[in-house]
Amino acid sequence: MSALDKNALPGESFPNFTADGTWCWFSDPRALARNGTTYAGWMKSDGSVIVGAWEHATGKIITHNLHPRLERDDHDNPALIFLPDGRLAAFYSLHAKGDMRLRITTRPADISDWQPERSLGFHDPKRGRQGTTYANPVVLSDEDNALYVFWRAADFKPTFAISRDLGKTWSAPQTLVTRPGANAINRPYLKLYSDGKGRIDFVFTDGHPRNEPTNSVYYLRYEHGAFFKADGTRLGEMKDLPLDPARCDCVYSGTNDGRAWIWDIATTADGQPVIAFTRHPTEEDHRYAYARWDGKAWALSEICPAGKWFPQTPSGTKEREPHYSGGMALDHASPFTLYTSRRIEGVFEIEKWQSADAGKTWTARPVTAHSDHDNVRPFVVRNAASDGPALLWMNSEHYVHYTDYHTTIKAAGKSSVT
Repeated sequence: MSALDKNALPGESFPNFTADGTWCWFSDPRALARNGTTYAGWMKSDGSVIVGAWEHATGKIITHNLHPRLERDDHDNPALIFLPDGRLAAFYSLHAKGDMRLRITTRPADISDWQPERSLGFHDPKRGRQGTTYANPVVLSDEDNALYVFWRAADFKPTFAISRDLGKTWSAPQTLVTRPGANAINRPYLKLYSDGKGRIDFVFTDGHPRNEPTNSVYYLRYEHGAFFKADGTRLGEMKDLPLDPARCDCVYSGTNDGRAWIWDIATTADGQPVIAFTRHPTEEDHRYAYARWDGKAWALSEICPAGKWFPQTPSGTKEREPHYSGGMALDHASPFTLYTSRRIEGVFEIEKWQSADAGKTWTARPVTAHSDHDNVRPFVVRNAASDGPALLWMNSEHYVHYTDYHTTIKAAGKSSVT
């Protein structure tokens, strides 16, 4: 055991944000900090949609149940964003059925009282069966605080709408990307990052790695009304949507070293995008990878082997989600730092990885070690404060499927992960 290992604690030793909380990794932000408080959203094991607030000075945690027993499914976790007046907005939905829902606090920094839940009317009968999945909200100050929300629509394509009045009314839903002739089985997965001003960076895939044997990773940027490749090539405007993925940057081709899936995207101080993704040479061989635009091309590196899937497959059954890795998350404030969950001595542990050469090579130190339960799906708190939680993750007492789980949300401060 190294000196660093001795400083790492079992996952169960870290404080709980909640003793009953689970989330997926395609609805974000899951947690963010503001004015001495960290806010996070999760699903309870009974299917309730919860938002919690952790007061840094006192350590007091309060919670509010946005929708009791909505559905037992971790896809439904709320995505949180602050509106310009300081009120907190939470977007959430059922998994592939029903409409997108929105609740907004009545007062800034106070989760004890919320406006009534509203359905946003994003269902389009022309797109087939009703359904919205995942929520990713963004506010762009350069566009007079336009509020965007992105989700997966009923036709399984990345879709968005825009509100010019902070959520009161919305534009018609618009598909962002789709390949010509794509059928309803094809479902590109999307992650995004925004500077909160005039830019949104996207990473997306051909589809689900279960269905796409050469699932690849693509990049696209929106800035001040137009869409671009990483090198600045203009691809079009809103009127030109949806965009064909073949016109966007192919960051990683799944025909090379295994089908891929995506985990996070951020930008460096000079505005260059970086992407954290997995490649899967086989279902039992997951590899954590990193891509950075160096100004001329995409530079790729492997961070580490990640082991196989993390769901606890019942004996004698075939794993339903063999592409579910333990997970990783970029530190958006320091994008050459990321956190991984990988199997070590039979248990998934959290590690901090850093690169001193812009992503070419990586070194690690453990955050958790010798845990009793798997530690998975880390998330770096957006705008984390020095006196509050900086890293959150699921400590998994039970996770067989996204509808069959009981996990806690653990928290580590900056002093524990630096």
